[in-house]
Amino acid sequence: METLNPNLSPEYNGQHKRAFLLSLFTVAYNLLEGVISVIAGMLSGSIALVGFGLDSFVESLSGGIMIWRFRGLGNISPEEEERMEAKAAKLVAYTFFILGVYVLYESFKKLILQDMPEPSLIGIIIAVVSLVVMPVLFFMKYRIGKSIGSRSLVADSKQTLVCCYLSVALLAGLGLNYLYGLWWADPVAGLIIVVFLMREGYEILKEGKAGCC
Repeated sequence: METLNPNLSPEYNGQHKRAFLLSLFTVAYNLLEGVISVIAGMLSGSIALVGFGLDSFVESLSGGIMIWRFRGLGNISPEEEERMEAKAAKLVAYTFFILGVYVLYESFKKLILQDMPEPSLIGIIIAVVSLVVMPVLFFMKYRIGKSIGSRSLVADSKQTLVCCYLSVALLAGLGLNYLYGLWWADPVAGLIIVVFLMREGYEILKEGKAGCC
């Protein structure tokens, strides 16, 4: 159970509770999205859809870190909370790098092998649902993270935003290949996303070092 700190204001505790619940939803949603995407991708032979599903699992890891981050807040000292915050932000940054390396590898492999992602109705539905859910989730987590001064939650919200970009890339890759035969659209979009992933991971680590200093 998530616990609250009686020494903090009800509004502050309320924000922490909302952050905890959003993290639970993030994990549950992304696990479901990941399982469906990977299965659908394997059935349709779409590497793009499989990659999207694996991204959902990485997103679940980030959400799991946030659950750990906010779960025991009432039982720790302010100093321990600050150390937990810094460690959580660092772990979230590493998930950016993990995902970036994977997307980079898959994008180059698809370009070299000219592996054409096949259109999948289930995949398109998943991407569209993600484009509806993830921006709302990003905005809520980002706003709460800023209000309580949580670098790790803000970083996690940016990873949620990355999921939106990957949804756009998935739709673009499948759509352009299906409509116009542009097989390279998906891996090129993936390479663009890699730049964003690596930059965000680096920025989070840089901010953490600046905070320590």
